[in-house]
Amino acid sequence: MNFDGTKHSHCRYNPLKDEWVLVSPQRLSRPWQGRVEDDDSGDTNNNQQSTNPLCPGAIRGKAGQPNPFYEHTFVFDNDYPALLSDIAADENEKNNDDDLFRCHVARGVCKVICFHPDSNLTLPRMTLDDISHVIKTWIDVYQDLASKYQWVQIFENRGDMMGCSNPHPHCQVWATDFLPNEARVKHRTQKDYFTKHNGNVLLLDYIKRELNEFKKARVVIDNEHWLVVVPYWAVWPYETMLLPKRHVLRLSDLTDDEQIGLGQIMKQLLIKYDNLFNTSFPYSMGWHGAPTGDLSNEDCSHWQLHALYYPPLVRSATVKKFMVGYEMLAQAQRDITPEYAAETLRNLSSEIHYKDKKNT
Repeated sequence: MNFDGTKHSHCRYNPLKDEWVLVSPQRLSRPWQGRVEDDDSGDTNNNQQSTNPLCPGAIRGKAGQPNPFYEHTFVFDNDYPALLSDIAADENEKNNDDDLFRCHVARGVCKVICFHPDSNLTLPRMTLDDISHVIKTWIDVYQDLASKYQWVQIFENRGDMMGCSNPHPHCQVWATDFLPNEARVKHRTQKDYFTKHNGNVLLLDYIKRELNEFKKARVVIDNEHWLVVVPYWAVWPYETMLLPKRHVLRLSDLTDDEQIGLGQIMKQLLIKYDNLFNTSFPYSMGWHGAPTGDLSNEDCSHWQLHALYYPPLVRSATVKKFMVGYEMLAQAQRDITPEYAAETLRNLSSEIHYKDKKNT
C-alpha cells in the first residue's frame, strides 16, 4: 500500500532534542479498556483559608509562616525544596572524572509563585491584567535568579493527573548551578544547527517554515508577537510550543508589547485546552531559554526562547496517554498526528471558557 502519513506509522525527527518519535495514527481505532481517570470538570471550592496553605493569610510550612493577604501574585521559598543552596565544597566536585560513579554537588533554590488569591481561578479564567501580573512576576524572579544560577526553570504542573499537590493556581521555579539534561541537549543541538546553517537560529527557521507551510497545518493560534504550534515532532497528544516571532534569548528580554501579547495568547490557548473536553485540562508546562549565570557571558545567539505545554489527555477528559513500555524502553510514540491535534485545537473558536458559559 502507498504511504499515507495520516493513516500509516512513521517516525519524525526532533532537531531540538536529537531524537525520534514514532507516530501511529492507525491505532486510533483501538478500543480502550484500560485505566479511566476521574473527571475534573466539576466546580470545586478550594478556597478554604483554614486548610489551603497557599491562600492569603494561611499558615504555611514547617515553620508555621503566615502568608500575607496578597492581591495578585505571591512568591516564597519552597518549604520542601528539592535543592539546597548552602552545601559546602566537596571532593566530588574536584574529582569528577570517574566514568562509572560520577557525581557533583547540586546547589540551587526552589521557589513557588501563587498566581492569584482565589483558589478557584485558574489562568484561563483570570483577567488579562491578572495574567500580566503573573508574567511580570515570572520575569522578576527569573532576573533575580539568573544573576546567580546557570539555569532557571519556571514550570507549572496543573491538575492531580500531573502530580500537583495543591489545587491553588501556582507554579514553581527551580534554579541550579548546573545545566540539567534537557537544557544541556538543547544548548548543543541549537548550537550545532547555528554552526551548520551559517548563523541561522533553529527555532526561527522552524517558525518561518510553519507560517509559510500550505494551510499552516500545525499552527493553533498566533498574534503579532507570538506563535503557538503543535510541533512537527510533538510527543504528547495535544502538546504545544509557544514561541516569540522575534529572536529572543531569555524571558527577561521580552518587550512590554511582547508581554501583553503573551498574556493574550496564553489565555486563548488555555481556554482552548479546557474547552476541548470541558475539563480543567491537566498539563506540565515550562520555559526554556538561553543559559544564565556565568554561562550568560558566552555567545548564546543560537538560542530561542520557547515555552512547552505537555498535556496527557488523548481521547476524553478521563483517558490519558501513558508513557510506558515501548516509550520508556525504546522511543516516544504517539497516536494522533500533530496535524490532527492542531486542527482540533484550532477549530475550538470560542474565546469563552466553558465554565463561564454556564454562568451566562
